[in-house]
Amino acid sequence: MKSKNEHIKKHASFKELMLAIRMRSVSFIKKNIVMLIALTLAVVTCFFVPPDKSYLGYFDFKTLACLFSVLAVVCALKNIKFFYTLAKKIVTLFKTARLSVLALVYITFIGSMLIANDMALLTFLPLGYLVLKTTGKEKYMAFTFIMQNISANLGGMLTPFGNPQNLYLYSKFEINTLEFMWIMLPSFILSIALITLACIIFVRGEKLNVENEPIKLPKVRTIIYLVLFALAIVIVFKLIPYWIGPIVILIALLIMDRRALLKVDYPLLLTFVFFFIFSGNMARIDVVKEFFGFLLEKNTLVFSTLSCQVISNVPSAILLSQFTSNYRDLLLGVNIGGVGTLISSLASLITLREYLKEKPKGALKYILKFSAFNFAFLAILLGFNLLWNLIL
Repeated sequence: MKSKNEHIKKHASFKELMLAIRMRSVSFIKKNIVMLIALTLAVVTCFFVPPDKSYLGYFDFKTLACLFSVLAVVCALKNIKFFYTLAKKIVTLFKTARLSVLALVYITFIGSMLIANDMALLTFLPLGYLVLKTTGKEKYMAFTFIMQNISANLGGMLTPFGNPQNLYLYSKFEINTLEFMWIMLPSFILSIALITLACIIFVRGEKLNVENEPIKLPKVRTIIYLVLFALAIVIVFKLIPYWIGPIVILIALLIMDRRALLKVDYPLLLTFVFFFIFSGNMARIDVVKEFFGFLLEKNTLVFSTLSCQVISNVPSAILLSQFTSNYRDLLLGVNIGGVGTLISSLASLITLREYLKEKPKGALKYILKFSAFNFAFLAILLGFNLLWNLIL
């Protein structure tokens, strides 16, 4: 009898273990779907182009070093609640729903220029939820998240480190910083105008009160982390050798905040690695090279924008850069192409994930509203740039 009970307990424990493994596997796949797709594509292309010495030439080590440096320092700043404190102080200055939503959206917009779009969303989406929940304005939750998402994707277009694809193309084509910003400026200004107009139209000027809980920042850590952040930015602008950043930042965080190193978005870094392999192999397949070359020659702006809707903006930038020297239109395409479908940008999937954490039953309604706003922005921005190209 005893052995039978032990057998039942062991069987139950095994089932629980398998269930836990299954749940964790599903969770891992959902969170890292883009990375897994990139891995699959890389593996498949390896059958067509077997690994050789040329593979080493696929990797843009400067991009990977810059991305790691920025992500690591941002994680450290998040751990001391630097961005949360900064954002909260700004938001508490405003006393209406409209102005508060505008503040949240602008903070995300500016944040994406400084700390990259996905990190800006992970930093400021929880703040948006907190502000709207504590003030009883949850009816604006979906709209606010969508506008924050659009702001993150479009706000990051102005700076070389604002979006991951910018960092790659900036390094790949060795674009002058002023030229880079000049290329993106008209679309950047139009994006600000569209986002502001949307918030004014769809959010009422209802009064609200936001609690202001004082948070003290650790002075020494804050100063050191800001210096490290400045170091990461200096590397992006090619003022010092790129390998210095990761070494200095790694040593500093090992001493001051090892948790920050654990929280770095390594799947994003691996996504770049896998797409480097995929795009490098694709560029060595003659049929593919001729096909993409033909399409990009017809209209780089349109094709790169449409490509983002299917395979996302980062892989589009890495892949298409192998087949065109028209970095201006490619840069515009993979930035404005970040709005549109849910898979046009990794940031959009992050926003959906964060929204469903708070509203698990609101997926369909959110996706419909998301699609309506995103495709409207996409149509206006693409149309504007096509006209702008004709004028130029």
